[in-house]
Amino acid sequence: MIEMTFEADVQSSAEKIFDLITDLRGYDRWLEPSASFRGTTDISSNPVTLGATYREEEPRGVRNGTVTEFERPTRITFHQPMTMRFRLGTIDIVLRNTLSPQGEVTHVKRVVTLGIPWQMKLAQPLVVRAFRAENERALAALKVYADKLP
Repeated sequence: MIEMTFEADVQSSAEKIFDLITDLRGYDRWLEPSASFRGTTDISSNPVTLGATYREEEPRGVRNGTVTEFERPTRITFHQPMTMRFRLGTIDIVLRNTLSPQGEVTHVKRVVTLGIPWQMKLAQPLVVRAFRAENERALAALKVYADKLP
């Protein structure tokens, strides 16, 4: 398993940030589409709750996600195994978001855990680089948007 940690201090309450993270249909307000993220569909409830499911498709594969931890306003975890195209296996992905209020600032910590299938071991450095870049981009976009909230 590969674990990557991303952190940011956001000038917003944990409640507001939690609401942004759990509003899967509203991501287009603060996160531009990319090669890795084209939007979320088939959302079973919005905002999401514990056990909610969703789907994210991209050219390399499909992520079918489930909310596995939901403690408003401090913890939200998504398990989203990504079935790769061309029978390259499934990347096991877990995104853990922890929000820690610190006065007028909330510390956001996102821990991404990846389980790379054996069929993709040679491409592992490229896979990790792509996940790192996408999570850095998403957290930066969340910070920019949430910092401007009243």
